[in-house]
Formats: sequence, structure tokens, C-alpha cells
Amino acid sequence: MIHPQAVVDPRAEIGADVDIGPFTVIGPEVVIGNKTWIGPHAVIQGPTRIGQNNKIFQFASLGEVPQDLKFGGERTVLEIGDRNVFREFCTVHRGTAGGGGVTRIGNDNLFMAYVHIAHDCRIADHTVFANCASLAGHVEIGNYAVLGGFTGIHQFCRVGDHCMTGAATVAVQDIPPYVLAAGNGARPYGINVTGLRRRGFSTEGIHMLKRAYKILYKSGLRLEEAIAQIEELVPEHPELDVLACFLKVEGRGIIR
Repeated sequence: MIHPQAVVDPRAEIGADVDIGPFTVIGPEVVIGNKTWIGPHAVIQGPTRIGQNNKIFQFASLGEVPQDLKFGGERTVLEIGDRNVFREFCTVHRGTAGGGGVTRIGNDNLFMAYVHIAHDCRIADHTVFANCASLAGHVEIGNYAVLGGFTGIHQFCRVGDHCMTGAATVAVQDIPPYVLAAGNGARPYGINVTGLRRRGFSTEGIHMLKRAYKILYKSGLRLEEAIAQIEELVPEHPELDVLACFLKVEGRGIIR
């Protein structure tokens, strides 16, 4: 299943039923799991570990050195899970020593054309990155997050579970779970109701998330006071615990 015009380093480890297209280059210390499909003209450098049943389209570049002037050639890694799709011209870079040494991508994610994932990012599961969405270094993306086309996320920011951003959103602070965000800089525009319904959230659960949103953004409370009120609701509405835990992590602050 390896095209004769592909270049595969003998130190790479290729699993069963892997398909590698012509003119693709697989470097040393690359591990590719079973049933992964790699199109023509892709470049994968190591150390990189790729799981099973991934699809990597033409001209994608995975595992290249980070675009960080502090990077001095130290050994760092890119880790990719299972069933991810990387469309044309996606770029994903390895980590840096200062960021823990690992860029990590989970399972079942879709990265549309021209998406960029910088060094030391952490991406969970079931996310969608529309065309040209880009992450700076050290960004964390939660489960089921959807980034609209041309979205840009500033370094060290977090995007919570079930968030969605509009096209051309620029976020320089954290986006809390369940929130719709848009604009440059990003502002909150309510709860991602459509996405939550598609994922099976109950009407009551969505109602409580709307209530928590109002506490956070409409009540005039300080952040610490809003967190305290949201935590009071958690015992009866556990979906709010994801939001409360996210808000308690100190970072760049949340979008307002």
C-alpha cells in the first residue's frame, strides 16, 4: 500500500493496511497506526506518533519543527490519536521544551484545509476546525469545540467544551464552555444551543446553561461571585461543573 514514489525512512514504523500516496515523505521516528490513509505530497516528520484510521490529505505537513525562536533542536513530539482528518495544506508542529515537549491531538477531529496547529497545543476529541482556523502556541481546545473559518486563537488561551466561534473570530482570552463567540476581539453571544441539541443535551440542561450564562455575563457580579453562584447549582445540574471548573483555572481571563 506504499506507492513506489513515496519516500519512507527505514526508521519509520508503518502499521497494517496503511496507504501512502506518491511523493509523500515519511521521516525517521514516525509511527503510523493501522488503516491510516495518507495522500500524495504529504510530509510527516518525527518524532511523531499517529494512531489508527486517520486520513491525511495532500500537501499536509505534520510533525515539523515549531515556529518558535526559542526552539534549539531539542527532542519534542507530536502525538495524534485515532480517526482524525487533516485536509489539504494543514500544518501541525511538534512541541517545545518550554511547553512540555508535546503537541497533542485527540480522536475524531476534523481539520479543514489550511488549518494551523502550533507548538504545544492540546486538542481534545470531536472538534471541527473550519478552513484557515489557526492556533498559536500552548492553546487548549476542549471536546466538541467548533472553530469557524479564519478563527485565530492567541497563545496560552483555552477554548472550552462545546464552544463555537463565528468566522474570522480573534480570541485573546479564554472562551468558556458552551459559549458562542464572535468578533475581533471575541465577545460572547449566548449559549451554543444548536450544537448542544445535536449532542443530546436535554431541554432542562440547556435551560440551566442559559441561566449560568446570565449569572456569568448579565448579573454584574464579579467573576468569583459568579463562580460561587454557578457552583451552588452543580449538585442538581452536573453539566455546570464543566463550566465552573473551567472558570476557576487562572489564565488570560475570559472573553467579556
